[in-house]
Amino acid sequence: MTTNADATAGDFATDLAALRQDIARLADTMSTLVQHQKQAAGSRVFEAVGDARDKFASTAAGAQSRICAATDAIEDSIEHHPLTAVLVAFGVGASLGFLKPSRGYRTCSPEHQQREEQ
Repeated sequence: MTTNADATAGDFATDLAALRQDIARLADTMSTLVQHQKQAAGSRVFEAVGDARDKFASTAAGAQSRICAATDAIEDSIEHHPLTAVLVAFGVGASLGFLKPSRGYRTCSPEHQQREEQ
């Protein structure tokens, strides 16, 4: 019975050593997998940032070209209709002047205000 117990203990020790090796290989495999996943995620983030930067640059270039086209159209309109442009500018300025709240300035001269206070 002792030999049977010794054999079982030896088998158990061998199985335990094999299990330890399997766990070590599994840990190495998991470490490698995590590193590959990290690199893949980094690549995806880098690509997404690059795509966003390209889209932003494309949108900015499109907006700039539309603004330049609008500016050219306004300049052409002013060159062809200068009196209309002056009247529109005057109307906009007068409208903004009337809409602007008063700062509390009095229309009276300081001498007139002193006479009213006395």
